[in-house]
Amino acid sequence: MMSLAYFNGNIIGIDDPVIPIDERGHQFGDGVYEVIRFYQGKPFMLKEHLDRLFMSAKAIKLEIGKEQEELEALMLELAGKSGLADADLYVQITRGAAPRNHLFPKCPASLSITVKPARELSHQVRSEGVQIVLLPDERWQNCYIKSLNLLPNVLAKQEAFEQGCFESVLVRDGMITEGSSTNVFIVKEGKVQTRPLSRYILAGITRLAVKEITGEQGIPFIERAFRPEELLEADEVFLTSTTSEILAVTAAEGRKIGDGQPGPVTRRLYECFQQKIKAM
Repeated sequence: MMSLAYFNGNIIGIDDPVIPIDERGHQFGDGVYEVIRFYQGKPFMLKEHLDRLFMSAKAIKLEIGKEQEELEALMLELAGKSGLADADLYVQITRGAAPRNHLFPKCPASLSITVKPARELSHQVRSEGVQIVLLPDERWQNCYIKSLNLLPNVLAKQEAFEQGCFESVLVRDGMITEGSSTNVFIVKEGKVQTRPLSRYILAGITRLAVKEITGEQGIPFIERAFRPEELLEADEVFLTSTTSEILAVTAAEGRKIGDGQPGPVTRRLYECFQQKIKAM
């Protein structure tokens, strides 16, 4: 079992130097990416991830140079060769390597993939939940694109860390958007609520899984914008992402959420999510 990488046709070691100086991902952040979780050798919601990857590429006028089925086969091959049962697969596509110029170059796109052991949250984090801080959303206007331009997200995540928190939850025009690397949900009177999809948030794959689970379980699912005050006064709050799955928030801005413990709806959704994984 090992971490593996792929770059433009070659399977390589994870630490091999391969990116040219003039690579546009390095120079401009000119590209898109996805992270797919593998459980026991099987990818979770791979089609949905690939659909989003191709949508993001189209939104920035990036020609991937491969059909979706071809890219899927390549990702599955690399994951299989790694021998890792539980893994995080990262795929990145940029506009290629060319002399630095803001205009699009006439060159093929660059494709890189890495497969590494899955990042696991500790049992303590799962059982106790996490703390969050609220920050202004200073990102650009097209957050629905999963692009490489993540500096505002990085700064927000670092600010959360420096305040002893797991995540920064972002606020734009007086309303919660999402976390620096997560979607955000509140639960009030048994109803799960999250911001509607728009250009200001990423269409999270785990967010979609939660929507499917609530439908199956008969739990009300409401898509609407909500204010920071509503988050602070919610019965429960939770985050979703590919690597965090479904994660309870038990404190925000130094204040307890509910009774300060992961709530029953969040726990039920997480259990159903695990069942969904086992049923793959």
